[in-house]
Amino acid sequence: MVKPGYRQTEIGVIPENWEVNSIQSVVTSYRTGGNYKNSPEATESPLIKMGNLSRGYINLHKIEYVTRGVIPNPADRLQYGDVLFNTRNTPELVGKTAVWRNELPCAYYNLNLLRFEFDSERVEPFFFNAILNTKEAMAELKNIAKGTTSVAAIYPQDLMNVKIPIPPISEQRRIAKAITDMDCLIEFLEKQIHKKKAIKQGAMQELLTGKCRLPGFSGRWISQRWKDVLDCFSSGATPYRGNTSFYNGSIKWVSSGELNYNHIMDTLEHISPEAMAKANLTMHPAGTFLMAITGLEAAGTRGSCALLGTPATTNQSCMAIYGTDKMSTEYLFHYYVQHGDELAFQYCQGTKQQSYTAAIVRELPIYYPEDIEEQKNIATLLTTMNEEIKVLEQKLQKYRQVKQAMMQQLLTGKIRLV
Repeated sequence: MVKPGYRQTEIGVIPENWEVNSIQSVVTSYRTGGNYKNSPEATESPLIKMGNLSRGYINLHKIEYVTRGVIPNPADRLQYGDVLFNTRNTPELVGKTAVWRNELPCAYYNLNLLRFEFDSERVEPFFFNAILNTKEAMAELKNIAKGTTSVAAIYPQDLMNVKIPIPPISEQRRIAKAITDMDCLIEFLEKQIHKKKAIKQGAMQELLTGKCRLPGFSGRWISQRWKDVLDCFSSGATPYRGNTSFYNGSIKWVSSGELNYNHIMDTLEHISPEAMAKANLTMHPAGTFLMAITGLEAAGTRGSCALLGTPATTNQSCMAIYGTDKMSTEYLFHYYVQHGDELAFQYCQGTKQQSYTAAIVRELPIYYPEDIEEQKNIATLLTTMNEEIKVLEQKLQKYRQVKQAMMQQLLTGKIRLV
């Protein structure tokens, strides 16, 4: 039953005074950008590529530039309010749409992106951008994409036939403003997070090399092997999966997929005391350093690590390492976050699958302040920075969820801004 003031259409229930029409009816023209070579070297011509398009807006954190000496076509220069559409990408990402509202001078876009021009009496560009980022539109775009399992394309002639809801232009503008205001909050938080991460990275490079010393510390820094300053070096095991009762206990059991540069307070699976005994597992204390030791050929796994915030056991893909009176595991954690990738590239072994053994890990190098109190102070400062970033990331996630809820209500007419 459709409630009064609404009607059923081919794209769902919408307000009575909204139209349903094709994209073709509101787009007066469209064109792809130029086939420009790009470079990380800064020039006066920033280049927007498909990788810069997020859902709804353009991410400038990894901006590249038109190669020096190339003069871009003036027709490819972006203006405020231009809507860009990603015509070619993976099947999951093709069809991303974003609106240009940045202040970079003389920015251009490349040939994988389509830019629209609109009938200003029929559609507000920011509203159009929002409509193409609804889950309904994204599902339709996925349906018209053509290609393989790795690369898909959406052709303009197919895109133009996609049906969208079209409210009165005055309501479009109010909807667009509400969503754009939320986008501004999201972008502001993203910039804060990016800035804090850059500051933290700089601090790690200074503090973990002794180039910058914290007040009150002047002792020497030395290089050693992990075996000289750390203890344990043991991996765990997986209890027999055929016995379901083994996984119906209260003992925390860490798998390598849970090592995400984090402090682990709980685990995805819990095992029974019998499972722990049968698998000959050790209960590691809080503060134990954990590192992934298998599958290190994958970038997401190669330097992954964590600290236990609570006692737990582990599977065979995690190595547990204890601190000593010479080395704080908090310091080790931050050191490995900084150097884990390069250590894995240099020391892990294997052909198809790259792995560490306890013997290899014992021989890994580490550079550190001899005074363990300096180690702890460095770790505390970097942990505080991590916590600040985590709070901002949680707030960002909340804002994104609020935006999605707003879009679902406003872009279907369930809530009216009239």
